[in-house]
Amino acid sequence: MVDLISQYEKIKPAIDEAIFSVIQNAQFINGPEVTGFQSEFESYLGIKHVIPCANGTDALQIAMMSLGLKPGDEIITPSFTYIATTEVMALLGLTPIFVDVDPHTFCLDPSKIEAAITKNTKAIVPVHLYGQAADMNKIMAIAEKHKLYVIEDNAQAIGSDYHLDNGSVVKTGTIGHIGCTSFFPSKNLGCYGDGGAMCTNDDALAEKIRMIANHGQSKRYYHDMVGCNSRLDSIQAAVLRIKLRQLDNYIDARRNVADYYDGILGSIKGVSIPFRAHDSKHVFHQYTLKLEGIDRNGLNEYLASKEIPSMIYYPVPAHRQKMFAHFGSDTTNLPVTDELTSIVISLPIHTEMQDEQLELITSEIIEFIQKK
Repeated sequence: MVDLISQYEKIKPAIDEAIFSVIQNAQFINGPEVTGFQSEFESYLGIKHVIPCANGTDALQIAMMSLGLKPGDEIITPSFTYIATTEVMALLGLTPIFVDVDPHTFCLDPSKIEAAITKNTKAIVPVHLYGQAADMNKIMAIAEKHKLYVIEDNAQAIGSDYHLDNGSVVKTGTIGHIGCTSFFPSKNLGCYGDGGAMCTNDDALAEKIRMIANHGQSKRYYHDMVGCNSRLDSIQAAVLRIKLRQLDNYIDARRNVADYYDGILGSIKGVSIPFRAHDSKHVFHQYTLKLEGIDRNGLNEYLASKEIPSMIYYPVPAHRQKMFAHFGSDTTNLPVTDELTSIVISLPIHTEMQDEQLELITSEIIEFIQKK
């Protein structure tokens, strides 16, 4: 689904030098590469504070801890997402309230949010899924109206531009109270291990996040609150500094692949190509089709037989996972979410794709559909 080896070959000298430099100076934890990446990522995002951490799941958990959420507090969130988004809620004793997604963007449907708000609701966690931004203008308006926090799960949409109603253009992840992201290797901005970050424009909140991520301490050996140990190591930061300089080029390459797929697959009956919202820039972490009247699982198996990867993100939504059975969420009525789990399929998309690969993939998809 991604070709990290070919991507590495193109930036190999810079990557090797950066990693070797960390090994030579032996500042593996909180070294200059971490502070350098933090500063550069803040500039790229146009935000005051970036707090790196060990992974994207930690980022979500620390963000929720920093807001003072308590067991029993309710968090509105989509079910159609990777489990990490809601797993951390359960870990903290919070209650996920699953809301359906928009059938076009696959992101949280703002029109369904207010009906889910109760006196216990404290926050909304929209997910920018597959690289497509959620409708943040409407979500932020609802949050302001009801005095709710907003934590953006931006793990799949790093680098996406979003047009606010006031006319300004900002990056996803910088709109809510806190933005969280992952630097898992396959992400649009990925390191060579695990990594994550939180970002905010709130000075006090940033300081609290830093403390929680560092054992709850603001001064060494003085622990003011319960925290955790979640750090981005210097080698991963060194890799991210190199790749951050390429991020916009990587996004352009992914969008070019998406354009090719759109051109070939967009006119095929029963195939719905990814929707591109007018107010945001889709950065195509995944290229995900909807299939109607076409055997999705059959296509997945057929492509595998031709040694062409494809993936189903996600076959079981969060509200139907066993880990949430005690919430009784499996009875929640989410018709769009349930339908999407049976009709979506994601095709390979990455920065190194060649025309002959795209020709092979699309021709085999057409071959399968025509046979049926």
